Formats: sequence, C-alpha cells, structure tokens
Amino acid sequence: MVGVSRWRPGARERLEEAAIELFVEQGFAATTVPQITARAGLTTRTFFRHFADKREVLFGGDEIPGMATRMIEQAPAGDDPMTVILDGLRAVTAARFEGRRDELRVRREIVRSDPGLRERDLRKRDSLRLAISAGFQARGIDPLRAALLAETAVMLLFVSFDEWLDQPGDRTLITIIEDALTALRQAIA
Repeated sequence: MVGVSRWRPGARERLEEAAIELFVEQGFAATTVPQITARAGLTTRTFFRHFADKREVLFGGDEIPGMATRMIEQAPAGDDPMTVILDGLRAVTAARFEGRRDELRVRREIVRSDPGLRERDLRKRDSLRLAISAGFQARGIDPLRAALLAETAVMLLFVSFDEWLDQPGDRTLITIIEDALTALRQAIA
C-alpha cells in the first residue's frame, strides 16, 4: 500500500496566500505569524520551515541573486554584457513576473505601506546588484564596469517593473525593459 502524506501539499503557497490576504485586510504590522498559519490551516513551525520571517513572504529567499550570478557566469562567452543582461531579464521576467501582474500590484502596495518593508526592498535590490556585479567580474570584467552594468540591470528591471504595474495596457514587462534600455541609450548618447 502506498503511504499517504498526512500533510496537504502546497504549504508555502497556502501560507503566502493567507499572509497576503491578512496584510491587505489588517495591514502588515498588525498581522502575526500565528494569524497567518491559522488562516492557512498550518503550524507556525511549518511557516518557519518556509520563511525566515513574515517579511520574506513578500520578498522570497535569496534565490534570485544566486540565479542572476549563475546566469551571467553561464552565458555564452562571446555575448556582450548588454546581451547577457537582456537575456537574463527575459528569463527572469518570464519565470517570475509575467502572468502575475495583479498579484504583484497588491504585493507592491503592501511593501509601499510599511517603512520596514521599503527598507527590506532596498536591501534585496542591493543584494541583486552585488550578485550581478559578481557575475560580471567572474566573466573577467573589471570591477568598475561590472558595478555600472549591475546598476544598469537593476535600474532597468525596477523602473520597468513599476511602469509595467502602473500602465493600464497589456505590454509585457520585457517589452517595457527593452523600451527603457532604448531610452537610456538615447539619453546617454
């Protein structure tokens, strides 16, 4: 006989859904981990298996900076840095953002509503910037140029991300990123 798990699958997703609902209903600061787990029908122990704290429900773990470093290091050797950046942004937007615009709008509003979350957002962006810079340095690019490329990549992503969430149309995030890069190139030409 095949064993039956005593836990329903999808604990992380259920915890995220419960947390977002509560953050919207009563605010981030007023929401506790026990409230989140009660709504999800799970234990606090299960919560802490998936998240370091309730802020991480909104930000995820550290997988994106690591993924960015690996993508840059593994890009074809002959690719110029801007091709590497655009290919990486295409992959990340397709995997993490497209098809989730409404959900991401809600998450962004929660982050904007709390000073501690805004600070955490800035730290996460900085971690991504450092990871991208490290990836380019691993490709043999000098630290100053790697830092400039990393700043450009992060700026393109987040400026475009806000534009994507704010626009009423159906332009894809990567289209907005490409348009932003064209505008940036024209501005500094």
